[in-house]
Amino acid sequence: MLNSVYRLVSPKQIEKVVVDEQVTGDTVIVRPTNLSICHADQRYFNGLRDKEILNQKLPMALIHEGMGEVVKDYSGEFEVGERVIIVPNTPFEHDDIVQENYLSTSKFRSSGYDGLMQEYVFARKDRLVRVLPDVPSNVAAYTELISVAMHGIKRLERVENSDKKIFGVWGDGNLGYIVSILLKSLYPNSKLYVFGKEEGKLEMFSFVDETFTIDAIPEELKVSNALECAGGKGSQYALDQIIDHIKPQGSIALMGVSENPIEVRTRMILEKGLTLSGSSRSGVEDFKDTINFLSKYETARKRFENLVGIERKITTIMDIYTFFEEDLASSWGKSVMKWEI
Repeated sequence: MLNSVYRLVSPKQIEKVVVDEQVTGDTVIVRPTNLSICHADQRYFNGLRDKEILNQKLPMALIHEGMGEVVKDYSGEFEVGERVIIVPNTPFEHDDIVQENYLSTSKFRSSGYDGLMQEYVFARKDRLVRVLPDVPSNVAAYTELISVAMHGIKRLERVENSDKKIFGVWGDGNLGYIVSILLKSLYPNSKLYVFGKEEGKLEMFSFVDETFTIDAIPEELKVSNALECAGGKGSQYALDQIIDHIKPQGSIALMGVSENPIEVRTRMILEKGLTLSGSSRSGVEDFKDTINFLSKYETARKRFENLVGIERKITTIMDIYTFFEEDLASSWGKSVMKWEI
């Protein structure tokens, strides 16, 4: 079955190609409707990855955060017109210990495997999650990032001790905001502190117990567990501060992606008996947990709506270029495409 796919062939150059898609009894055809840009998409679009990596990954369609409507279901699982989230991680094996998003054989959309910038997405039925009626489409569009935060918190829960009095989140960007909303809802009896660089961004965290700029943290302040959501070179400075301000035998969730190696004070990690938990991406169960969370916690859902920044209708390839430029210039929020190309 013929399908139009909009692939990045080189930095800032997208071309439409026609692909002959294979259909099986497990296939569900989805028309993408709402797509959201992530930092990884921007790095590919602007050629900010190593040349060797770009040569390996391109050409490919970008975007791994998004939802759409079912137009044809060969599996009998979904109704035509149903809103569904397209899970970007696609496993090809099962392991009783290793989760699907850590299997080396799994493919991930917009990372060497065509993402969601397509006329139609041909997906396996197990890679789709229903969007509940009270979840707006512009929030459902970036459910993937919320599911990544959910996955990171669940990983932290496996290793943290019984002291959950104070959580600290380092990072005042989109990920820090999402993690903070989840924590405040899941741990209503715990205090939540957020640490960031910009006072303007920290004002968006009005629902937490306290915010601090990273150059004005009281020396005596201590947290029970911490989540690093800074990413990049900022991961090093965030982790350094966390080690200073976390209680002995506390747990740290590493969630910010850093392209280059960073220095870590292992001596103090050993001295304090700290536990570090790493997480990457998410699996279909995290998406289901996230959708149920969004349906259950109305206040949190409203806060996620506040994170939606730029929204634009996309009908041409030139619209895509403009949208990526606008998103790159935006300092806050998730940019969502209304995909009508």
